[in-house]
Amino acid sequence: MPQHKSPLPTRRQFLKSASLVAGAAAAPVLRPGRAWAAGYPERPIKIIVPFAPAGPTDIMARILGQNLGAALPGHVIVENRAGAGGNLGIGYTAHAEADGYTLLVTSSAYVVNPSLYASVPYDPFKDFAPIAELGTSPNAILIDPKLGINSIAELFARAKAKPDELNYASPGAGTTPHLSGELLKIVGNVEITHVPFSGAGPAIQALLGGVTQLAVTALPPALPYIESGAIKALAVTGSRRWVDLPNVPTMVELGNKDFIAETFQAFMAPVKTPPDIVARLSAKSVEALKKPEIVEQLRVNGFEVIANGSDGLRQRIETEVPKWHDVIAKAGIKPV
Repeated sequence: MPQHKSPLPTRRQFLKSASLVAGAAAAPVLRPGRAWAAGYPERPIKIIVPFAPAGPTDIMARILGQNLGAALPGHVIVENRAGAGGNLGIGYTAHAEADGYTLLVTSSAYVVNPSLYASVPYDPFKDFAPIAELGTSPNAILIDPKLGINSIAELFARAKAKPDELNYASPGAGTTPHLSGELLKIVGNVEITHVPFSGAGPAIQALLGGVTQLAVTALPPALPYIESGAIKALAVTGSRRWVDLPNVPTMVELGNKDFIAETFQAFMAPVKTPPDIVARLSAKSVEALKKPEIVEQLRVNGFEVIANGSDGLRQRIETEVPKWHDVIAKAGIKPV
């Protein structure tokens, strides 16, 4: 089947060309209590990504930041603060000055971590003001093509025949890819050793380098490697097949009706950020994400645009925190 050709930048071209980390002189310090939205921003905005570069959240943050910078206008700096499954960067932003200049783009780890860790440095309901639900992407179950395994059924057969042979990389303990890997083991009644990394980029590099035989990551950073044949996708965990991977089945199609685990991307601010700034950021981000060229750019990078405002993101958080609490309990994963 001919590959889709897009005039928009590929993920690799985008990351190479995006100059979001731009040096800019700091503007005068803003005074507390001021209604800021009319003149906002007056200095560079910093978006914290709590994961390593080149992962799906990093890709989303850079595409969003590039378009927010054009819409506001102003410089947008993306800063990666990876560690502790996302807790490090999320906690840093939760306690940053609530002036609209330190923001957060994070993944589903935000709603998973409170159930995965005995203690997290934020309250998912109280410490952040939701700005927008940006997009979502399925997770992908990936394998080294050299293993000669071409389906989930063959994977299960190999894992049962050689239970000590296989391991899988994930972007970190408690991420939805990790939980997808654990659900995979449950439905197949197999043992595959989990090897957590600090983000999707490092997890994929571990697979490419032969450190692991499998990986489970969100789809965006894996797409170029799947399309080139460097790695093989056995299945995706969304509710339907991904448009650019028509031959890759969903886990639901393979007989696992409840096996839907998507990674969503959220844009948030520290909770005391002035409401007028939150409202402006929400409107501008939703407006940018609905542009056809941005929808297409995100699609070729593995995202389905959601573009819900503050209320939509708040509802998602309220739904997903208890959902993943139940999944973690059923998987027998003990808080660490």
